[in-house]
Amino acid sequence: MKRKEFLSLTTMAGLAAATPAVTLAAQNETPQQGKRYQKGVSPWPICLDTATIRPASLDDKVKIAAKAGFDAIEPWDGELEKYEADGGNLKDLGKKIRDLGLFVPSVIGLWNALPPGKEAFDASLKDTRRRMRMAADIGAKHIQTIPNTVGDNYDQKYVAARYRDIIEIGLKEFNIHPALVFVKYFPLKTMGQAMGIALDANHPGAMIIPDTYHMYISEGGFEGLPLISGKSIAIFQFGDAPATPAIAQLEDKHRVYPGDGILPLPKILKDLKSTGFTGCVSLELYNNDYWKEDLQKVAETGLRKTLDTIRKAGV
Repeated sequence: MKRKEFLSLTTMAGLAAATPAVTLAAQNETPQQGKRYQKGVSPWPICLDTATIRPASLDDKVKIAAKAGFDAIEPWDGELEKYEADGGNLKDLGKKIRDLGLFVPSVIGLWNALPPGKEAFDASLKDTRRRMRMAADIGAKHIQTIPNTVGDNYDQKYVAARYRDIIEIGLKEFNIHPALVFVKYFPLKTMGQAMGIALDANHPGAMIIPDTYHMYISEGGFEGLPLISGKSIAIFQFGDAPATPAIAQLEDKHRVYPGDGILPLPKILKDLKSTGFTGCVSLELYNNDYWKEDLQKVAETGLRKTLDTIRKAGV
């Protein structure tokens, strides 16, 4: 056999041997990157934050979300605690959620989990672990780490180190991924501040949870969104803000359906898509007026208006 023919055959054999692995890798990545939801309308699964229909029981919220056509549901820790106190089994609830075609991307949340001082932090871990266990029992992927107790003049290096501790506990003990939220009403107010903590945690599992409403009322803005990677976003909270009252007077109760307010939501979704984010967009409303209405209709209206906004975004 001539040397040229030998090299050609050897190269072809090497490519043939490598092809199955390459193909398998592509198969594993393509469904996540290319999958569409809501009959092809959305590049993201659409989730219902249970606060949107707060007066209903947790069992009813699950049924309402499934009937409305959501892909996922995001409950609160207090609901899970009450469910167990009333004799319910959270693992059975998780099965019920899955049987109805839903999944749980996140649970809200780890309250009081980042207090200043190591002694206070160590004391907080009992409740942190309890909340992680409840979230894990229903099959949640993430749990929100809420910075309500970091203190007005928090030490970023310290908070980042404690957030790293929480990530390690979540992953190693409960197979759950804690992600950091930012809230105007707490000392850690903006997406930039939350991202700084996540970066300084120096952990590959560090993530944040942006919220369109708090991006606006914290005055942190929206333009930084395309500067970050979608891999750093656990879930994306979604809602609109009204023109009145003035931004300084806006409270969570003023949240309105997507498209009913003044936020540039189509632009925000375009920017979100550009980050490569493939997680859930979660409709989060705390509007007292909605709670007085037919909650099934509220859920259905919220999903419809979310999808209308996604269509306008052209993503």
